[in-house]
Amino acid sequence: MQICSVCSEHTPKYRCPACKIRYCSLGCYKNHKDSCLPVVSEVTEAKDSFYTERTEEDLLHEEDIIDKVPRENLQLLGQSNEMRDLLCNPHLRQLLRSIDSADVKAEAMKAAMQEPLFVEFSDQCMKLTAKGRDDS
Repeated sequence: MQICSVCSEHTPKYRCPACKIRYCSLGCYKNHKDSCLPVVSEVTEAKDSFYTERTEEDLLHEEDIIDKVPRENLQLLGQSNEMRDLLCNPHLRQLLRSIDSADVKAEAMKAAMQEPLFVEFSDQCMKLTAKGRDDS
């Protein structure tokens, strides 16, 4: 049974149109709306900043990359309902933002790997991107 993502007490009856989290009442919605992070705009914003800093061609021709994931396998991430459901979780999105903005990314990743939700996200990424390799 699901519980409200805001108060963690009641069964949710509603879904936020912007970020898709589930909540149980108007009070929970009012508490949530100030910290709401729309799913679509975050993805678009992240995608835009990625392409302005480095192009896909830049990444494909880096000699220091030992293990590359084929584009087809990466596209599976965007097509996965399981991945979409995980990314609707505001706590996971906050973890991803904190890793992205960390000065020492390795330390931030190590800390994030202590969070079961982040481990589930990582496992899902690995499962989806490894699919094509297993099929060969």
